[in-house]
Amino acid sequence: MFDPHMPHVAVIDRRIQESSTIFTLRLQYDWEVQQAYEFDPGQFNMVTLFGVGEIPISIVNDPLDNHYFDHTIRVVGRVSDGLSKLQPGDRVGIRGPFGRGWPLARMKGKDILLITGGLGCAPLVSVIRFIMRRREYYGRIHILQGVKHSDDLIWREQYDEWAKLRDVHILLAADVVGKGWKGQQGMVTELISQISVRPHRTVALLCGPELMMLTAIANLRDMALADGSIWFSMERNMQCGIGQCGHCQIGPHYVCQDGPVFCYSDLADFLGAKGF
Repeated sequence: MFDPHMPHVAVIDRRIQESSTIFTLRLQYDWEVQQAYEFDPGQFNMVTLFGVGEIPISIVNDPLDNHYFDHTIRVVGRVSDGLSKLQPGDRVGIRGPFGRGWPLARMKGKDILLITGGLGCAPLVSVIRFIMRRREYYGRIHILQGVKHSDDLIWREQYDEWAKLRDVHILLAADVVGKGWKGQQGMVTELISQISVRPHRTVALLCGPELMMLTAIANLRDMALADGSIWFSMERNMQCGIGQCGHCQIGPHYVCQDGPVFCYSDLADFLGAKGF
């Protein structure tokens, strides 16, 4: 049913303004198509603004909510700016889902450490929602979220709700803080030293700017986490979603097909290397 080359039409059911530059579109296919649509946390869709272009956007809802799918988008270019002007009832094109998601089945019984920077929380918020609805299958949960300005933090109410759950620990940081900020001031990587992890049973999931992830990985390795226990979502210029155009290639890997989720042990030679 899902031809990777041809977009399906989806209707905007709801639009949520998360911050001054970030918004969420809740989308729905026709009933028959929606029932056949499945995805894993960490996968993405190519979202088409008809007559303008398409961009890759992570899916942020829990797969159990199979009567819709959400995309949280930051306005950074002409396609995202055009999408920001759409309203409920308007239509977009969707190709996907594409890529490899987070291996959550393999992580059952493990402690989960999630480290995100900026809108890096978008590829991981689907994971958080997935785990929180299946809390009995996972151990301790640490969520470290960093933003540039405290006003940029979205999903505040959800963080408050998640923090009430058993063995869920949340630390927030902002480079620049505004009035009423209850988190810390600084970079998200500075929060890592404030948590206690059990290296032999902890899996780390990272998403955000590459320099932030490199710093976090170095800290995690110093804490004795194995390379095979560190996973991250890569951002690259994904234009086709099917490994044909080559724009997202990193070494022998195509981020749109082999990722965007990678294990550090598989990409250690390329992450942060000049030319990649």
